[in-house]
Amino acid sequence: MFEKARLVSKTMLFGGILASGIVVPAASAQSAAPPKKPTVAAEPTRYQPARFSKRAELHYGLVWGVDSLTVKWTESGEVIRFSYRVLDATKAKPLNDKKSEPALIDPQAGVKLSVPSLEKVGQLRQTGTPEAGTSYWMAFSNRGRLVKRGDHVSVVIGEFRADGLVVD
Repeated sequence: MFEKARLVSKTMLFGGILASGIVVPAASAQSAAPPKKPTVAAEPTRYQPARFSKRAELHYGLVWGVDSLTVKWTESGEVIRFSYRVLDATKAKPLNDKKSEPALIDPQAGVKLSVPSLEKVGQLRQTGTPEAGTSYWMAFSNRGRLVKRGDHVSVVIGEFRADGLVVD
């Protein structure tokens, strides 16, 4: 009977503490587990970086006869694809020249990527005579995934140089 009265008094004491709003410190709690930091999942943004200025776009169109310059991170980052659309075939001819060695330079990563050449396929780029209105591409090997999305890169093909292109 004495134990039953003791149990009832403990229950009433605990109920009174809860009702009065008194907080029991963590040190007196049975398990002293370290407090966990709440995890907050970042929401994806819809921000699209500016490719390059209108002035640069006009420059590439007037001097080199190309527009729609894009650099994309493809094949899980193992390949970086540079593509462009030809406006003037005569001006764009140096970009498709087989003799020129294209390079993609990323100053942030400190690397210079090249177009790989496969035994049966050849270089992973289009080298035919350019035609107005047609899009062309070339693939750069990104072994080790050193170039990341969002990096600002330069593409150099002979005398042609496009600076500040953002990797998508």
